[in-house]
Amino acid sequence: MNKPALAYLVSLILLGGAVVLGVTVGTVPISPAIIWNPSLDEAAANILWNIRMPRVVLAGLVGAALAIAGAAFQGLLKNPLADPYTLGVSSGAAVGAVMTLFFGISIPFLGLFTLPVISMIGALITMLTVMGFARLVDRSMKMETVILTGIIFSSFLGSIMSLMIALTGEELRQIIGWLLGSVSMRGWPYVQMVLPFVLIGSFVLWLYRRELNAMLFGEERAQHLGVDVKRSKMAILIGGSVLTGSAVAVSGTIGFVGLVVPHMTRLVWGSDHRHVLPLSFINGAALLIVCDLVARTIISPTELPIGVITAFIGAPVFAFIFFRQRRGGL
Repeated sequence: MNKPALAYLVSLILLGGAVVLGVTVGTVPISPAIIWNPSLDEAAANILWNIRMPRVVLAGLVGAALAIAGAAFQGLLKNPLADPYTLGVSSGAAVGAVMTLFFGISIPFLGLFTLPVISMIGALITMLTVMGFARLVDRSMKMETVILTGIIFSSFLGSIMSLMIALTGEELRQIIGWLLGSVSMRGWPYVQMVLPFVLIGSFVLWLYRRELNAMLFGEERAQHLGVDVKRSKMAILIGGSVLTGSAVAVSGTIGFVGLVVPHMTRLVWGSDHRHVLPLSFINGAALLIVCDLVARTIISPTELPIGVITAFIGAPVFAFIFFRQRRGGL
């Protein structure tokens, strides 16, 4: 068995195991047999299909979206520290979501999709602003400049969200729920809301997998290889923003998934984006399903915000990558 085939096999086994654990482990243990034969226990089947399964599917979609977006941003910037969270894109999407909740925005022809669309617009505007500001400060777009610019904009956007929270009344609990990150009690409507955007965003990035490979050698070299660099960059930024915005719209701000998963995928399986993108998608889904399982069971019956679990994993990995890169390891 060749290396890519082994990578997909291992990743799919991990995802399958995560899904089974996610739907069977909890306050009420459920036998895996219920998945295939709901008539064995109708009450357990009701919990499985109406509460746990939509939660697991939503966690998987959010994790997949953040991971593949992170893989694309890292490839585009040639920077293992780039991801939607560190670049401030998640904060931009969160501001869009909070503004929608705060002002009660509902666009008639969008209906249910108003929230993810405004989140995507916030994510894209933030991404373009961060990139433009970083290029203005440093034409060479060094890693430190881009990351620090992302942190600056995250802080600024965080202050905007804090202001809206300070001014809000009844919506306070709902807004804080978005900021902490959770896929609890969302149900199938949220899966239906985010699914088309995750598929579209992932497909856009997949279309540009070869361009991402070419841009690893630098923009000038990529142009010599026939890549339309400006169009490719814009398409990748839009695809990543669609994924980030839709994920934040249904789950709030969940950090470090887009940093940890692509980095580990490259470390184990190589840096070819033809495989990094789909493997990051699969492994991101598996990771967030497991993180959500830990968040809801570690101090049961109380639930932790899922962002707390991903931060515990992501912050040490971020520090490891940073110090390794500074020492010339990467």
